[in-house]
Amino acid sequence: MQTRADRRNCVYKWTVPILVVLVLLSAITEFFHLSMVWVFITSCLVIIPLAGVMGKSTEDIAEFAGPRIGGLISATFGNAVELIIGILALKNGLTTLVKASITGSILGNLLFVLGVSFFVGGIRHPIQTFNIRAARNNASLLLMSVFVAFILPRFFVLGVAGKQSTLAAVAAVVSFVLYLSGLYFALFTHRMLVTTSVGGDFSEQRGGIKITRTVPWSAVLRLSVATVLVGIESEWLVGSINEFGHVLGWSEMFLGVIVIAIVGNAAEHASAVWMAWRNHMELSLEIAVGSSLQVAMFVAPILFATSLLVHHPMPLLFTGPELASMGAAVLLVTLLMMDGESNWLEGAMAVGAYLVMAVGFFNISGIG
Repeated sequence: MQTRADRRNCVYKWTVPILVVLVLLSAITEFFHLSMVWVFITSCLVIIPLAGVMGKSTEDIAEFAGPRIGGLISATFGNAVELIIGILALKNGLTTLVKASITGSILGNLLFVLGVSFFVGGIRHPIQTFNIRAARNNASLLLMSVFVAFILPRFFVLGVAGKQSTLAAVAAVVSFVLYLSGLYFALFTHRMLVTTSVGGDFSEQRGGIKITRTVPWSAVLRLSVATVLVGIESEWLVGSINEFGHVLGWSEMFLGVIVIAIVGNAAEHASAVWMAWRNHMELSLEIAVGSSLQVAMFVAPILFATSLLVHHPMPLLFTGPELASMGAAVLLVTLLMMDGESNWLEGAMAVGAYLVMAVGFFNISGIG
C-alpha cells in the first residue's frame, strides 16, 4: 500500500516532465514571435504548476523551520506568484489590471475557493466543523481590511482633489501593520487559540531515538528555480495580456478579476478543496481566508509602495463594482463562518455569488 509520501513522489515524477514540456512550449511561442494569444495561454499553463511547486517547497522549508519561523515563511511566500505578476504589471503601467487582480484574488478565495471547499466537503461530510475563534479573528481582519482600508477611503476622497495618494498611503500602512500584528498574534502570543497547518520542530522522536532533521536544500533549490521561472513567465504573460484581451474582447478589468486571479491561485485552490474533501476544514479555511487576508493586507500595500517606486502610482481606490463585490463577499463569508460549521448548501451560496459577480465583471469595462 502506498504511503502519502510515495503518492507525492509519484505526482512529482509526472509533474516535472510535463512542466519541462510546458516551459519549452512557452519559450518557443515567445522567441519565435508567435501569436500573443498563444504566448499568454502557454505562460498561464506554466505558472499554474510552478505556483504549486513554490507552495510545496515553501511548506517543506516551513516544516523544518518550526511553527513560528515556518509560519512567517508561509505568510511571506503564500502569495508570491500574485506579487511577482503584480510588480511586473506595474512596471508596464497596468494599474487597472493590478487593482482588478487584487479584487479577483479576494473574491476568488472568499467565494469560489471557500464555496467549492464547503460544497465538496459537505457532499462527503454532511456537517464539518472548524475553530470558531480563529474564524472570528479572520472575519474581523477581513472586515477591517475591506471596509476600513478599501471602501471608506473611496468615499472620503469623493470631490476632494489631490488627497487620494495621502489617504491611500495611510490605509496601506495601517493594513500592513495590522497584518504583521495578526501574524504576531497567531504565531506568538495566542498560538493556543489559533490552529495552523505549519508545525513541527527541529527534531522528532522515532522509536525512542531523537532524529534531527536536515536542512531541506532540495526544497530551497526547487523554490529558487520555480521563483525565477515564474518571474520569466510572468514577464511574458504581462507583455501579451493586452493583445490577448483585444483578440477575445475581454476588458482589462475582467482579465484581472477573473483570469489573472485564477492563474495566480490555482494550485492553492486545489489544495483547499482537497483539504475539505479529507475533512480538514480548518486547513481549507486557513488557505482560502488566509490567502484573502494576505492579498488585502500584505500584497496590496506592497504593490502600492512598488507603484510609487516604478513611477506608476496606484492609489488603493477601487471602482464601485469592485468595492460592492468585495463588501458583499466579506459579509457573506463572515455570516457563513460565525457558527463554526459548514455544509454543502453554504458552499453553493458562495459559488453562486461568485458566478453572478464574474458575469457582472465580464459585462463592464472602464468603470471609474
